[in-house]
Amino acid sequence: MLKRLLIVLSILAIGLLLYSVFVENIFSERLSPKDSAEITLNDLKLTVEYNRPSKREREIFGALVPFDKVWRTGANEATTFETNKVLSIDGLRLKKGKYTIWTVPMKDTWKVMFNSKQYKWGVDEKMEPMWDPNYDALVLEVPTQQLEETAEKFTIAFNNTTGNLKLTMAWDDTFIEVPIKEYEATNP
Repeated sequence: MLKRLLIVLSILAIGLLLYSVFVENIFSERLSPKDSAEITLNDLKLTVEYNRPSKREREIFGALVPFDKVWRTGANEATTFETNKVLSIDGLRLKKGKYTIWTVPMKDTWKVMFNSKQYKWGVDEKMEPMWDPNYDALVLEVPTQQLEETAEKFTIAFNNTTGNLKLTMAWDDTFIEVPIKEYEATNP
């Protein structure tokens, strides 16, 4: 009886290994690996989790990522942004919590949307963004800047070098900054 159980378990283990290698390919490196950006300033903590597609000699904005259409802002799973404090983003109030970030790249500006709905993936089976505008908690538009050197991998980071906190995104020759401050309630 024990011998049969061991044989069955061995066959199952070999089957799972073969499935994971040939079907799911779990041992190969992802083309768009997961990454995160975090910053802690006093008691403010911000975290972004995203996937980093590579340029790989492709034309990016206006081609692979079309202009004037919603982009999942990375690859694979939807990009998330989490804050433990109420924020002022470009003068607009964003409650503490977890959001998904969606963007609309345009030639000279990008629209950035902080969406309160959590999505398991960034696109549906038709490769259309899963973004639902009814859950947008904050929408703003920021200017694009040209990078002097090409950013091979899509990168999200926080920059506080001048004391003015910014959420930055860079890929190919394009760079944007989203200004962030901790929200301060004013008393009349």
